[in-house]
Amino acid sequence: MVKAGKSREAFQKWLSDAVTQNKDPIDNPKMTRSVWEREIGFADEYNEPGQFTALIGFEWTSIATMQAPGNLHRVVIFKDGVDKAGQILPFSTFDSYDPEDLWDYMAKYEEKTGGSVLAIAHNGNVSNGLMFPVEKRLNGKALDRNYVEMRVRYEPLYEVTQIKGDGEAHPLLSPEDEFADYGTWDKSDIVGLKPKEDWMLKHEYARSALQIGLRLEENLGINPYKFGMVGSTDAHTSLATTREENFYGKAAHLEPEAKRWEHPIITSLAGDDNLTSYSYESLGSGLAAVWARENTREGIFNAMQKKEVYATTGTRITVRLFGGWDYQQDEVFRPDSVSIGYRKGVPMGGDLAKKPADKTGPVFMVGAMKDAWSGNLDRIQIIKGWIDSSGERKERVYDVAVSDGRKIDADGRCRIPVGDTVNVADASYLNTIGDAELRAVWTDPDFDPKLRSFYYARVLEIPTPTWPAFDSKCFGDKIPDTVEMKGQERAYTSPIWYTP
Repeated sequence: MVKAGKSREAFQKWLSDAVTQNKDPIDNPKMTRSVWEREIGFADEYNEPGQFTALIGFEWTSIATMQAPGNLHRVVIFKDGVDKAGQILPFSTFDSYDPEDLWDYMAKYEEKTGGSVLAIAHNGNVSNGLMFPVEKRLNGKALDRNYVEMRVRYEPLYEVTQIKGDGEAHPLLSPEDEFADYGTWDKSDIVGLKPKEDWMLKHEYARSALQIGLRLEENLGINPYKFGMVGSTDAHTSLATTREENFYGKAAHLEPEAKRWEHPIITSLAGDDNLTSYSYESLGSGLAAVWARENTREGIFNAMQKKEVYATTGTRITVRLFGGWDYQQDEVFRPDSVSIGYRKGVPMGGDLAKKPADKTGPVFMVGAMKDAWSGNLDRIQIIKGWIDSSGERKERVYDVAVSDGRKIDADGRCRIPVGDTVNVADASYLNTIGDAELRAVWTDPDFDPKLRSFYYARVLEIPTPTWPAFDSKCFGDKIPDTVEMKGQERAYTSPIWYTP
């Protein structure tokens, strides 16, 4: 590693040389083994079933190649303890930069140990079009049956939000979605070498990837992008804070201090300031929420495999989504609504059963509660995506529950904003607007039983201050008007899919 005191230029050269030569600068198997055994030992030592679950895992870090750099990182998570995870060593980018080789490593692990493992792809918004391919794989070969089978088998989840931007939707891809431009990072690849081009975007964002997956399923018989959605921090500080008022930044040099907002978080290897990303562009995000039957390794891992998970941008919003054909309007308000959700349908991450002949469209039951220490709720939305008869990607945003007695128009949208109580100078807000809880039962009014589709819920809070506003108050920083000083925290559920 680069020693303290070395210049940023020296680090950039070290990184560039390591990647272009694909050579591990610390090539010492004994060191790797000792570090791995120490870390998985800690996980087993502090794992307390039913109280605190410590999962064993590692991050596989790949930026593809310096000729076509793009973030392809995966977080690899094991269901197992030291007895099985200790039989192998982590897979490194110096073993391969191709995710297909990572999946092969995972398959061999399961064959050797009888264990279970999954991977979470993350931060596709800086992959420069490489995260969700349609035709060509990273190795240049065409997508085939083996690729889609391995991807959907070993990557059931996708990290849709984190410090380096939000990856649910992009305003260019979703121009009619007024909430799509949130935490948008669209300058370049992960090392600031090549600028972003518009064609790349649909291969980077969750909503478009879910649509692409439907199209690939029509052609290949399997949907490789049938993923659940989680959030994470991707913090490198060992202080994984996600609250805006307590945000410790991406790395140690971005921890709270005066003018940290102007520090680079990614310095362009091309030396182009337009491709450098700065601390003020980062989000205090995010969290992975899992609906598990028990707080154990097995319970949490099984829930992740089933995709019964959701993402938040840092606050602890609670949300449940069920889909079926026969939910009644009042059932979402019953104390046993969750039991009804399972009995009559499927939870987030599931597949709708065959449509009964007497039903016009799928019915969704959704409910959300605010984080007790954050903003009230603005609204719950259902995002629908599908592929039309000509093969084009389509989407609709429906408001299904809104706060403060506002009305939803006949087209399914509420165009009255929730309001704004943020005092930027004081980094404060009031929960005098919005609701603490929202629930709804909603039927798709535009359902076409012949078309593949997916549905997921997005929950929005009222506007609250961002971490630069808290920094400005604390340190007296004068922050430019271009910096976002308030925003609407949110949650995204995993989708529910319909297949004809």
